[in-house]
Amino acid sequence: QVQLVESGGGLVQAGGSLRLSCAASGRTFSDYAVGWFRQAPGKEREFVGGVNWGAGSTYYADSVKGRFTISRDNAKNTVYLQMNSLKPEDTAVYYCAADRRPYRGPGLDNYAYWGQGTQVTVSS
Repeated sequence: QVQLVESGGGLVQAGGSLRLSCAASGRTFSDYAVGWFRQAPGKEREFVGGVNWGAGSTYYADSVKGRFTISRDNAKNTVYLQMNSLKPEDTAVYYCAADRRPYRGPGLDNYAYWGQGTQVTVSS
């Protein structure tokens, strides 16, 4: 089992940047595919991006492609979500999720472990 803790959320103006971290404990994180999701008030949780296990190919939702970047530091058991050119519509609680299998796509059901989330608010 792996425990996930997100950090790095906050309030930022439109056009600004934030970097979220997803720190894992309990297992070797390099053995896990990791996804980032977000949920805005009144909306369903949606896929933002993912990174495969090991060296990790990355995948992104069209809405964030070119603005967000996922990276992983397996030595630190941490995956990052660098968010640039933020827009008010990026406002949401951001969650990281992990599964001890290769990346299988953007579905929520593809991830067994979830963090508690971190709030990102983008003001206009």
